[in-house]
Amino acid sequence: MASNYDVIVVGAGITGSSVAYWLKKKGVGSVLLLEKGPGPACSNTGKSAAVVRTFYSIPLMARIAKAAVDLLASLTDELGRDGGFHQTGYTQFIPPDWAEMAVEKSAMHRSLGIEIRLFDPHDFARDHPWLNPEGVGVVVYETNSGYADPVQTTEAFADAFVAAGGEARFRTPCRGLVREGDGITGVLLDDGPVGAGAVINAAGPWAKSLAEFANLDMPMRAVREQDTIWEVRPGRPLPTTPVSNAVDAAYLRPMGGTRWLMGRGYPKPYVEVDPNNYKLTVDNEDAIDMCDRMARRIPPLQGAKLVEGYAALYDVTLDWMPFVGPRSGVAGYYDLAGGSGHLFKTAPIIARELADWIVDGEVRDDFRQFSHDRVAAGNLFQQSFGGNRG
Repeated sequence: MASNYDVIVVGAGITGSSVAYWLKKKGVGSVLLLEKGPGPACSNTGKSAAVVRTFYSIPLMARIAKAAVDLLASLTDELGRDGGFHQTGYTQFIPPDWAEMAVEKSAMHRSLGIEIRLFDPHDFARDHPWLNPEGVGVVVYETNSGYADPVQTTEAFADAFVAAGGEARFRTPCRGLVREGDGITGVLLDDGPVGAGAVINAAGPWAKSLAEFANLDMPMRAVREQDTIWEVRPGRPLPTTPVSNAVDAAYLRPMGGTRWLMGRGYPKPYVEVDPNNYKLTVDNEDAIDMCDRMARRIPPLQGAKLVEGYAALYDVTLDWMPFVGPRSGVAGYYDLAGGSGHLFKTAPIIARELADWIVDGEVRDDFRQFSHDRVAAGNLFQQSFGGNRG
């Protein structure tokens, strides 16, 4: 087998790029980062809405998201360059039947040091005249959250990885994993196999086929996710933060100036697709529906003009939580996929804790549940709000 590496990371999205960086920072000698496309974040990460928030019903995710907000806000100190994080705050509209649960979960967030406030929707609307409060149970506001530039953030991690002595190869698809008995010993590239002490599968929607190539179960599906960009008429009162509208199942975030990104939230139809063959453009009826849903809640959006629409992929697991870490009975292999729409905002911290697990053998008890072993153990995550709300 060709030259050996200590670790090979497959996929240079936010997960792969950040775990590669943390491994080098922890002193791992030879780390190879592989990407089938032309550069970091060239696939689904680059199309992420990149909303950064902490409001999760699962304490593990809230803990990680809080640490991610702190990291993104000081990324220049860590990586030597900015990741494009805008710490605008984050606003969420909760339906009436979830209001009591939101109050309960907010207390959990405060116990983790997260700055979060709850507002009566009519009181909130008096100070924010863009909101139609009818049908909203409670407004949740996170002080320190916001949104980022997904490409800029990912490139910052990938460049820091290379600067630390890591090797990145782009336009280099990984065709499969090399398995010998109960262990993964490398990867298969177009010019042959390359050996490794460990392989991290951070291939996003392609992680399933990569794992199954080596007869590893990966209960995950690729679903098509659409976002749109709209030009809003100037001079109107509008939010200054990303908004998650759980009442009408839609979201939006500012893009600067008069442009806004909009998408549909859960619950909605999810269409499973072949990650190598799916429609990349937006469905017109869905684009109109996104804007209509948000304009009912935020009337100043009425009359917005569609600028662009596109589709990307979510890699969705059984419980909408990622698979991260080693598997029992399989040496030299680590999962880092199945983000289900969560991984941009949380990936840098999930990757850091995975690097600790790999290098030091240390892992927090709550983090262990991310392992694929939870499937066989019947220990899936249980969420309060359904789907990828977490």
